[in-house]
Amino acid sequence: MTKVLLLLLALAGAGSAFAAQAPLDAGTLAGYPEATRQGTGGRIQLAALPEAELARAPEPAPADLPDDAELAEQSAETFDLKLPEEDLPDSDIPLTFNSKVAYFTGYFQDSGRSSFARWLSRSERYIPMMREVLRKEGLPEDLVYLAMIESGFSPHAFSVASAVGPWQFMSETGKRYSLRINPWIDERRDPLKSTVAAALYLKELYALFNNDWYLAAAGYNAGENKILRAISMYNSRDFWELSKGQYLKRETKDYVPKLLAAAIIAKEPAKYGFADVAYLPPIEFDIVKIPSRTDLEPIARALGVTTQALRELNPELRRSCTPPDYPGYQLKVPKGKGELFAAEYAKIPESERYRERVRNARYRAKRRDTLASIARRFKTTPETIAELNNLGKKARHLRGRLLTVPVQVAAADADAAAERTAAAPARVRPAKPEAFNKYYTVQRGDTLYALAKRFNVTARLLSAWNNLKTRVALRPGKRIIVAKYQEKKGALVKDAG
Repeated sequence: MTKVLLLLLALAGAGSAFAAQAPLDAGTLAGYPEATRQGTGGRIQLAALPEAELARAPEPAPADLPDDAELAEQSAETFDLKLPEEDLPDSDIPLTFNSKVAYFTGYFQDSGRSSFARWLSRSERYIPMMREVLRKEGLPEDLVYLAMIESGFSPHAFSVASAVGPWQFMSETGKRYSLRINPWIDERRDPLKSTVAAALYLKELYALFNNDWYLAAAGYNAGENKILRAISMYNSRDFWELSKGQYLKRETKDYVPKLLAAAIIAKEPAKYGFADVAYLPPIEFDIVKIPSRTDLEPIARALGVTTQALRELNPELRRSCTPPDYPGYQLKVPKGKGELFAAEYAKIPESERYRERVRNARYRAKRRDTLASIARRFKTTPETIAELNNLGKKARHLRGRLLTVPVQVAAADADAAAERTAAAPARVRPAKPEAFNKYYTVQRGDTLYALAKRFNVTARLLSAWNNLKTRVALRPGKRIIVAKYQEKKGALVKDAG
């Protein structure tokens, strides 16, 4: 019965042409929703995500999620199987059905159900805005489902290949379409600007591949040059024929059928068992211009909202402040707060608008360093270091690499401490007792257990003090700690661990 149902599915892919690249400034965005324009009062509707979801670390992009092993057994010979047109949902991209599309439609209803339900729930946050951008660029509106399979409509999606944002732009491609990417801001995460950039890229791909949306989508995934080489190698411009060869990676071969399956279900969710999805309610926001770098905290305080609320509306900000060297930066604030901002911002003294808290430092990775261990050392996250250095989340072999890492500025901590001290009664803290270590130089024949017995401590304690493994032989000449003392009331007291 399941296979019969799978044969009753279908999908999409369709037409447009490509525009010249232009900076995503006020002029370029002038024709888009009012929220894209600079100035107080611009508004656009998006749907709200719970604070906890938006505040979490970047989530994996859907392309990184493992596929069911059954897919490897799908037969290329069934690509010609068609469904009657009346069984397919209406779409402005061409619909095709074959076993691959049927497989992914079934996959999203079964193994991938929880993820797909989450994508559907989040989709109403961005689809209306994305459709408007695509429509103004003369593109099929159903290309919004490309963002669904790229990121699940998450601005925080981050792939192992370091693609970022709802449209999963690589750094080089994002900059090619004028998205700003630096330690302060990553406009690949901006739902509006990244959609404009994706529309420009898709138009170019569509024209390059002779108005074929399947090839354009494949080019979006693998890069245009990869698809051009496949066309030349197999002497065919049919995506399904190219997919039968060995040249394209499995990810690219699956990309179009996955797009089609996602569109089929998203356009008729109840038909495919998603009638109970709770779509997130829409919200509105105003756009205001920030003349110079400003912390979000004083802005939030002036508007009577939380800093987290501003961060949720502005996922492109990498820090809790607007970027430097970006006069007229467009900040999104809760609806109805635009006019209040204009009045209150002028009251904030310039000296209080921004306080240095984090600076970038250079760190050369050591032998056993990992992104996680470096992140713990500098009190940041592996994702932040990976993004700053254009690394994948699972990057290895870091030894010798010169990395950019964010470092907390001590002055800021001191200022914060001074503020807390001024607000609280002064109290004298007792000085910490000074610690002393006794060292021993390892001789030939020494063992961890023999030294533990000699100095009246346990082997486990010696291992902990010296970061040793109990089964590893000691190297002659190495200095190790064999006793710890603390000064208490003028006397040295041995630390028993």
